[in-house]
Amino acid sequence: MIKLELINEKKLAAPDEVRFQSWVDQVASSLEVSGDICIKIVDEAESQNLNHTYRNKNQPTNVLSFTAELPDFVESTHLGDLAICAAVVEREAIEQSKAIEHHWAHMSIHGLLHLLGYDHVEVNEAEAMEELEVGLLAELKIENPYT
Repeated sequence: MIKLELINEKKLAAPDEVRFQSWVDQVASSLEVSGDICIKIVDEAESQNLNHTYRNKNQPTNVLSFTAELPDFVESTHLGDLAICAAVVEREAIEQSKAIEHHWAHMSIHGLLHLLGYDHVEVNEAEAMEELEVGLLAELKIENPYT
């Protein structure tokens, strides 16, 4: 089980905590992982600031993952934090002709997989991560987002 804290200070258009928890639960049960995460819904300005600060890319992005990097002597089950940009997720969903909620699910699962150590820098890593995402989404009755 993964315990979720959802922060949406600006009351941006986004799914509720129950929906996010269902997507997180899907990953937790399929991969048999546990811990806790925080998902913060952000606007484009905050997304751009975070992306520029931590990735040196001066533009907003759909989801940013921040793995919890704690010293060994600190006991914690915190896996990390996600910052998901509401406007970018909505815009991408419209541009890609996807249901907005399905794109929210994909970005949540994608970000959580990053927190669990999955990446898509190398081709083989990208293929493995995509395959896992597609399978997890299919279990939620969501079509392959990569087709």
